[in-house]
Order: sequence, then structure tokens, then C-alpha cells
Amino acid sequence: MDIFKPIQIFADIVTYNWFNITNQYWGDAINFFIYDTIKIGLLLIVINYFMAITRYYLPVEKIRSILASRKWYGFDYFLAALLGVVTPFCSCSSIPLFIGFVGSGIPLGVTFAFLIASPLVNEASLFIFPSIFGLKMTLVYNSIGIAVAMLAGLVIQKLKMDKNVNPDFLKFKTQKEAIQENGGEIVPLKKRLIIWWNDGMHISKSIFPYVLIGVGLGALIHGFVPRDFVEMYLSIKDWWAVPMAVILGMPLYANSVSIIPVVEAMTGKGIPIGTSLAFMTATVTLSIPGLLILKKAMNWKLLLAFVIVTSIGIMIIGYFFNFFTF
Repeated sequence: MDIFKPIQIFADIVTYNWFNITNQYWGDAINFFIYDTIKIGLLLIVINYFMAITRYYLPVEKIRSILASRKWYGFDYFLAALLGVVTPFCSCSSIPLFIGFVGSGIPLGVTFAFLIASPLVNEASLFIFPSIFGLKMTLVYNSIGIAVAMLAGLVIQKLKMDKNVNPDFLKFKTQKEAIQENGGEIVPLKKRLIIWWNDGMHISKSIFPYVLIGVGLGALIHGFVPRDFVEMYLSIKDWWAVPMAVILGMPLYANSVSIIPVVEAMTGKGIPIGTSLAFMTATVTLSIPGLLILKKAMNWKLLLAFVIVTSIGIMIIGYFFNFFTF
């Protein structure tokens, strides 16, 4: 069941009935913009509200202690990557959760493991991949995807770039602070609801202008960049085709469900599977619209580190599948 189908229906009505747009390119672009703006906007509000509740009650010191004393090194990165697998979000939609995790005191590298895994390995790669590419390739892709997310998170953590996160996103009211402001008494539910709403809306309003810019750019590319343009450059079977696939995939914006049929068509036209997968993973993980939104939460240094580390991981996936046949 597609919970966002009513939004798509509304976008179709506005685009083709109210605006009466008949041009295919403008129709696709405007329909895309309306649908994604509403979807991501609603997700921002809902996710940020629940993350405000989580931050309010979360025992940050205890979590830090658990993570610091872990017996199995890297297990927290594995758990974060698995959480990314089971959250059906695109790169733009998973950013509010990323911000919430960082604000709750979760190590930066662990949160990046989630941020990378969420669009990279998700319900589409789990349930649609097998019918198109087979079970064996699906298992290998998802395993490598989780490993890439974990390794990228570990590298980000080793770079010690925690100070490069925008501190405005780390400001939230904890339960302890709220009780102190309430004279040491338990805060009434009505007042807590207001606190959570204010904290959630603070982040949502800060990010939303970047959502509009990012989705607007993605809509223009979605509507006006022909698929043949991409296929022309990726059909060449040479070593630089994989990095080129990453570069061509970044300006685009699509979720994994919508991009998988494109990958199937690309492989059907003779483009190597690894090159096609590199294009897909760059589109869903490193889209420029998503990066524009992410920039609000961090400075350019951390954003560049994220892009470089993730791009290397994506190219590893591409070269691996080009080299091995499944």
C-alpha cells in the first residue's frame, strides 16, 4: 500500500486539471515538484515532532556510555545501517532523522551510517530487486550496501568532524531542563506537547526553504533531462564509466522505487550492471537536492567529506558488479 498515493493524486489533479498543463516536460516537472514538496514537507513535520519527543526523554549520557563501552567494535554502525534499511525514506526524507540522532548525542559516524544506508539499501532493493536481477545479486548488493554504509560512517567518525555540524540543530529542550523551568515539578502533558511542537517546527522551518530549492532543481532535471542523454555516456565500457555514472546521477533526484526500472532499462540496452548500479546509488544517496538540504545541518567541510567518502563507496559497488557476474 502506497501511503503517499493521495498526494500523487492531488499532484496530478493540480498539474493536469487545475493548471491544465499539456506539455509533457513541464507537466512532469511541476507534478514532481508538487508531489515531493508536499511529501517531504509532511515527513519533516511528523519526523521532527517525534524526534523532539525522543530527544526530550532520551538518556543521552547513558547512550554515550553504552556506545563508548561497546564490546563489539562496529556493531553500533551495523545497527544504524540496519535501521536505515527498514526506514523507507529517500535521501531528503531521512535527513530529519539524521539531525535528530546527532542532536540526541549519537556519534556522528553512526548517524552517517544510517543516512547512507536509508536510501541505498531499502524496501525497493529488498523486494523489487529479486524480480528483476535475481535473488543472488539482491543479497550481494544489499550486503555490500550495508558494508559501504558502515565503512563510510567509520571513516567520517575517524575524521573527528563533530564540530562541523550546525550547532543550531543541536539545541533542544530536555526533560531535565523543562522540569527545572517548571519549578521542579513534572511538566503537564499540554505544556510538553507545546515544547515538542516548537522544537520540531524550529528544525522543519529551518530546512524547508532548502527543500524547496532542492526539489525545484530536481523537478527541472526530472522533467527536462532526457534519459537518452545519460545512457549515451554510460554505454561506453571503460574504467571511467563508473565515476561518470556517479557524476551524472548526482544532479538527479529520485527514490529507489522509481529509479530501479530505469536501471533495468539501462542494463537492457547494454550498459554494464555495475555502471547502472553506480548511477542508481548516486541518484538516491548523493542527489544534489538532498545535499542542499543536508548543507543546512553542516558546513561545507563535513558535506564534502560525506560526498567523497560515499562516492568512493558507490564506485566500489560499481566496479565490483562490473568485474563479477551474477
